[in-house]
Amino acid sequence: MCGICGVVNLNEPAIDVEAISPMLSRLESRGPDAAGVYLQGRALLGHRRLKIIDLSEKAQQPMVDAFLGLTIVYNGAIYNYKELRTQLEDKGYRFFSNGDTEVILKAYHRWGADCVARFNGMFAFCILHRDDGRLFLARDRLGIKPLYYIHNSSFFAFASTLPALLTLKGVDTRIDPIALNYYLSFHSVVPPPHTILQGVRKLPPATTMTVEPDGHVQTHRYWELNFRREAWEQRLEEREWHRRLHDALIASVRRRLTADVPVGVLLSGGLDSSLLVGLLADAGQSGLNTFSIGFEAAGGEAGDEFHYSDLIAERFGTRHHKIKVVTHGLLAALDRCIQAMSEPMVSHDCIGFYLLSQEVARHVKVVQSGQGADEVFGGYHWYPPMMTSAEPVLDYQRVFFDCDYDRYKTMVHPDYRQGDWSFRLVQAFFERHGEVPAIDNVLKLDTTVMLVDDPVKRVDNMTMAWGLEARVPFLDHELVELAARIPPDLKVGQGGKHILKQVARHIVPAAVIDRPKGYFPVPALKYIQDEYFEYVAETLCSEAARKRNLFDPAYVDLLLSAPLAHHTPLRGSRLWQIALLERWLSIHRI
Repeated sequence: MCGICGVVNLNEPAIDVEAISPMLSRLESRGPDAAGVYLQGRALLGHRRLKIIDLSEKAQQPMVDAFLGLTIVYNGAIYNYKELRTQLEDKGYRFFSNGDTEVILKAYHRWGADCVARFNGMFAFCILHRDDGRLFLARDRLGIKPLYYIHNSSFFAFASTLPALLTLKGVDTRIDPIALNYYLSFHSVVPPPHTILQGVRKLPPATTMTVEPDGHVQTHRYWELNFRREAWEQRLEEREWHRRLHDALIASVRRRLTADVPVGVLLSGGLDSSLLVGLLADAGQSGLNTFSIGFEAAGGEAGDEFHYSDLIAERFGTRHHKIKVVTHGLLAALDRCIQAMSEPMVSHDCIGFYLLSQEVARHVKVVQSGQGADEVFGGYHWYPPMMTSAEPVLDYQRVFFDCDYDRYKTMVHPDYRQGDWSFRLVQAFFERHGEVPAIDNVLKLDTTVMLVDDPVKRVDNMTMAWGLEARVPFLDHELVELAARIPPDLKVGQGGKHILKQVARHIVPAAVIDRPKGYFPVPALKYIQDEYFEYVAETLCSEAARKRNLFDPAYVDLLLSAPLAHHTPLRGSRLWQIALLERWLSIHRI
C-alpha cells in the first residue's frame, strides 16, 4: 500500500522536478517507509512507499524497466502475483525483484491493457511509456484503491488523494453543483467521475485510462458485475450455495495473508469481522492481533460493542487490543481526521477508524477488515422492501436518500439548485439494468457505487492516514461475483445476510450471529451538544463559510436552533452533515 502521483505538462517542453515535492509531502502518511521520483521529459512520477511485499530496495518505486521501456508507480496488493510471475517466466520474462510491482509491469508488457483482468487484488497504478510518453492508468474492479486526476489544457495530473492535487497551481476549486446534490441527497455518496470540486475528477472502478502525449484521453471499463444466474445455478439447493460460499470465503481470507509482515484484524464484534477472525483461525493463524474501539455514551446510546469483540477474542485466543476514547480525545482529533479525508465523508465511522488505525499501526502494518459484507450479502434494512417493490426507484429513494429534491432546494443557495442529479443517477441505473429484479439492481448499485464512495473510501483514507494497509476479503472480486449469483432470498431473507449467517454458524458463536445489527457508534456526532455544538457553530458561522455561500442561511439557523432534532432517515445528524463539508473545505483552504 502506497501513495502515487504524477504530472505531465501538455504545453511546456519540460517539467521542474520540484513540482512534485508538495504532492509527495501530502502523501507521506500513505507511504512512510520510502520516497522516489522519476523524471522523463514532460512527465514526472512520484511515489511514497509502505513496505508490505518484498521489503528490499529492489522493489523501490518508481520502478523502471529499461529493457521494456516502462516505468510504474503503484498502490495496492496483487494477491495472485506469484502465479502470474510463474506464467510470465514461462514466457521468457526475467525478474530482478520479488514483489508484485514488477509483475504488473511485465504483465502489462505481455498482455497490454487486458492485464488488469488477470489481477486478483486491489490496485491503482500508472505506467509511463519511455518511447512515446503515453500514460496507462488503472483502478481495481471495486474501487478499493483511489485514483484522482486533473485534466485541463495545461497539464494532466493524478494522485492517490484529492488534497495532494491541491498543491498544484491552476486547479479549479469551484464547488461542483452535481456533487453537492449527491452529497446532501445520496447519503453523502459522490459517484465518479465527480468530486466536490469542479476541477478534480476520480477514475471510476474497473476502469483503465490512456493519456496520449497531446493530452487526448480514452477510458475503458473492463469489468461488470453480473447478477444473471445460469440455468444450472437456478437448480442448486441451498446447501450447495453454502458450500460454494464457504470455499470462496476461505480462499479470500487466505489470499489476503499475502505479505512479508504480520496481518491483523479490525474486530468490531459484528458478524462480518468476527467471521474473518474465525476463518483465519480455521486457516491456521494463531496469535492473531485483533483491535476494537469504543467511545463514551451520549444521548442514551452506547458507544462501544466490547462485549461481542471480547467474546470473539476469547473464543479464538487472539491478542486483543481495546481502545477506549474519551469525549475530549475525540474532539481533539476531529480536525486531523477531516484533514485525512480525500473527500468530505459524513459517516461517524471516520473518526472511529482514524483513532483505531492510529493505535493499530503501532502493532501491525496490515489488517483485514469486514467492509462490504452488508452490500454484497444484503444486510441493510432497506433491502427487504425492495424484494417486492413495484416502483423500485421511488422506493429506493424513500429508504436510502437523505432528502428529496424539494427539501434539497430549501437547504442550498439558489445557485446550486440545478437539478435532482441523485434521483437521475438511480433512475438511469435501474433503466440500464432493467432486465434483472429490483433487488438485484439495488444490490448492484450499492456494491458498485455506494460501497466504493462511502465505506471503502472511508477505510482506505482513515487507515492510510497512519501508514496502515487495510484489506477487505468480502470484496474479493471472485467472491463478489459468486454472491451476485446467489438467489436474492438467500441473501436478504431472515433479516438480511441469511446465507452468510448460515455459513458462520459453523464458525463463530451464535450470540454474535443473532444479535441485533450494530454500527460503529459515535454518539457525540449524532447528538451534537456542548463543546461539539460550539465546534459546529464556529464552523458554520465562520467568515469562510459565509463567503462560500453554499447553504441557505435559514436552513443553517434552523439546524443550529435545534441541534438534536434534525436527523436523516438513516439517523445521521443533518447538522453534522453540513458542518463536516464546511470544515473540510476550510481545512483545505478552499
